[in-house]
Amino acid sequence: MIIDMFLLAAIIGLLTYWFFFRKKKEEVPDFAKIQPAVAQSTNEGSFIDKMKKTGRNIVVFYGSQTGTAEEFANRLAKDAHRYGMRGMSADPEEYDLSDLSRLSEIEKSLAVFCMATYGEGDPTDNAQDFYDWLQETDANLSGIQFAVFGLGNKTYEHFNAMGKYVDKRLEDLGAQRIFELGLGDDDGNLEEDFITWREQFWPAVCEHFGVEATGDESSIRQYELHIYEDINMNKVYTGEMGRLKSYENQKPPFDAKNPFLGTVTVNRKLNQGGDRHFMHVELDITGSKIRYESGDHVAVYPANEASLVNQLGEILGADLDTVISLNNLDEESNKKHPFPCPTSYRSALTYYLDITNPPRTNVLYELAQYATDPNEQEKLRKMASSSAEGKALYLSWVVEARRNILAILQDTPSLRPPIDHLCELLPRLQARYYSIASTSKVQANSVHICAVVVEYETKTGRVNKGVATNWLKNKHPNENGHKSTVPMYVRKSQFRLPFKSATPVIMIGPGTGIAPFIGFIQERGWLKQQGKEVGETVLYYGCRHEKEDYLYRDELAAFLKEGALTQLHVAFSRDQPQKIYVQHLLKKNKENVWKMIHDENCHIYVCGDARNMARDVQNTFYEIVAEFGKMNQQQAVDYVKKLMTKGRYSLDIWS
Repeated sequence: MIIDMFLLAAIIGLLTYWFFFRKKKEEVPDFAKIQPAVAQSTNEGSFIDKMKKTGRNIVVFYGSQTGTAEEFANRLAKDAHRYGMRGMSADPEEYDLSDLSRLSEIEKSLAVFCMATYGEGDPTDNAQDFYDWLQETDANLSGIQFAVFGLGNKTYEHFNAMGKYVDKRLEDLGAQRIFELGLGDDDGNLEEDFITWREQFWPAVCEHFGVEATGDESSIRQYELHIYEDINMNKVYTGEMGRLKSYENQKPPFDAKNPFLGTVTVNRKLNQGGDRHFMHVELDITGSKIRYESGDHVAVYPANEASLVNQLGEILGADLDTVISLNNLDEESNKKHPFPCPTSYRSALTYYLDITNPPRTNVLYELAQYATDPNEQEKLRKMASSSAEGKALYLSWVVEARRNILAILQDTPSLRPPIDHLCELLPRLQARYYSIASTSKVQANSVHICAVVVEYETKTGRVNKGVATNWLKNKHPNENGHKSTVPMYVRKSQFRLPFKSATPVIMIGPGTGIAPFIGFIQERGWLKQQGKEVGETVLYYGCRHEKEDYLYRDELAAFLKEGALTQLHVAFSRDQPQKIYVQHLLKKNKENVWKMIHDENCHIYVCGDARNMARDVQNTFYEIVAEFGKMNQQQAVDYVKKLMTKGRYSLDIWS
């Protein structure tokens, strides 16, 4: 009884204290300044702790969208042993980058950043958090040594923006740059840019830290092979990107590591003639809970052609149905396998590995040891070297000739590497992105793709085929009574219609660049049906011949008739002796274009080829603005750049 009274009194006392004093706690501003325990970094997200535990002193972070920056980071981390140092590559998404200020706790430490720029000067998806942290932090990084290699494409407005930003921001925060910023250009020769930077980077590292190259040029395997003689096939990956059996038992949310199997309901040829094949593909996403907006991208995971896979197996004398695992020799690594394991060689070469692009020089270097003909071995080593002669040979024999790994094996008869080492070296097969050609306002359970099949003859006389477009071309609804499916997910985009439907829009999209505008026009038409005020909707479209490749001709005519589209201007570039492109039609209608820009505050959208079309269209806008705005060239450029900054000039372009 006394104990009960005591407990009751204690409870009443605590409640009284809470009631009278709780507000004081809320008003104390210092609580907001208390630093979270992350500074001690004993969690699994601490790359510093990991480096200390494994004896590493170089960390190479990568911001990668297509896998190339990750590949370069792995190569740099692997290089470190040749200089008596130990490196690790790291995905910034998996670590707490505020730990960077602690890197000086490790002797002779260095942080390298391989940063790709995505879209219009944006960070890649996996580097977004790192970018946000850099923008917000006031961390003191003095005593930290760093170097940056950027991956970009000069055909884009914001060439290598991410690499440049990281390089400058780290210096602003007090870190010491030990080697100049490298700027790789994918429109030129990205591999050569990287090699040229790398061959000067390592001597600078040696000089800075007072170390010397060990002279050890030997190949170091990163993974060891395990062959399964007897395994339950339910435990074997057969193309899934993440969770085992995820294609049999689908669970949302769906993303890059957990794609949804969209069912192909329509696959029709869009063009009426010509030697190309344009297609319109519709994917049913019913039950997926996938939401998308007009202007978003759909990512699809393709499969390599079976005949290429079989030829590789044949030339290497391998049983492709052997079930294997490639296990990382570094037990502390976050990356246990180069691709989902256990799996068969056939599945690896079909779903996980890129076998159609020309291999990079590091692959040739590692494979050279298996060439039994001294001349062929020397040739492979020369192409993998940093000599001018070697670079020229690699450019002509591999890049310009578009030799993939099969072609290299066919043209180098003494080169027959173990298939497991080849699988270790080849880069991952990446998802392909397409601008969605529909709107969820009208097709909530369907995502539409507009694409052209890639197929061309190389300098060696071989026919190379685009992996994804040829794979999609052969995806037909209800093939042999079976559903045809496509692993896919939706990636959000900044390519958006104006918030106010009354705002006029000018859309410029020749060829397959029309894709997002089909969605835009559908949405504007739907808004009109809902009784909303909708502004002028103007499309500038272009193709080669009116009677051959005029895509969505009937749909555009219907949009025009119902008022969803108010103006349609089509350039047929090859129907007359003098070529006519979309920029010529813009010039022809320059007064109306200026009126829409200046008086009506329209939004401009450009989709398609970055190398020529987007640049020519932009130059045309400079001319129109200069003429009607009574400006000089620089003022006109600044005017258009300001439209971009305000979100009134948007690009969805590729090269």
